[in-house]
Amino acid sequence: MKQNKYDDIQFFSEYEKMPRSVKGLEAAGEWHVLKTLLPELKNKSVLDLGCGFGWHCRYAREQQASSVIGVDISEKMLQKAREKTDDPAISYIQMPIEEIDFSNGQFDVVLSSLAFHYIQSFREVCKKVYDSLKPEGSFVFSVEHPIFTSRDEQDWYYDDKGNRLHWAVDHYQSEGIRETTFLTNNVIKYHRTISTYLNDVMKAGFTISAVEEPIPSVEMLNTIPDMKDELRRPMFLIISAKK
Repeated sequence: MKQNKYDDIQFFSEYEKMPRSVKGLEAAGEWHVLKTLLPELKNKSVLDLGCGFGWHCRYAREQQASSVIGVDISEKMLQKAREKTDDPAISYIQMPIEEIDFSNGQFDVVLSSLAFHYIQSFREVCKKVYDSLKPEGSFVFSVEHPIFTSRDEQDWYYDDKGNRLHWAVDHYQSEGIRETTFLTNNVIKYHRTISTYLNDVMKAGFTISAVEEPIPSVEMLNTIPDMKDELRRPMFLIISAKK
């Protein structure tokens, strides 16, 4: 059974309080970079894998995408997405990402934000995405950076006064399950090296056009004091590829 932590009542109640859940894309630390890697969306058919509250789906329509499908495993996430969406050109499907089965060449753009580190079968998903894209179609996604996911303890080392000393990297080459804490305990993530992410995308047939390890925007650095620590290690990896 694929983990669906987002339908856990305690987890979801904490997730709802996160800035990116309340304020949307502008509160997401990686968004200012991710949006620059998206292709022109006007008159394009778009698929969002792990769509959550539907922020990226609605953004695509704001950019005049012709149609958007959002996929998510969580009933609670999609309930919120539907509440926030009043647009017949956006549809939401409850389904694990691993089980997508769309027609060949159905989409112009497939995007995903911070979802693939929750799935075991990334290589297989890349192949499904490749098949679902039209020729010259775009695949753009973000994940938690492998430096961030390498250890079960995905947190800083602190001194006895609570100051952040450093971020440890260990077992980097040992890919697989990480049982970690994110909002609540017992959250399952899958660690992969940077080379695995890149090679799986290329083995599916894609040509990689950009790789980014974004830092917070100047505005975030100036307004959110803790953001300065995000300059000490990468938290996100973003890859843009073309069919």
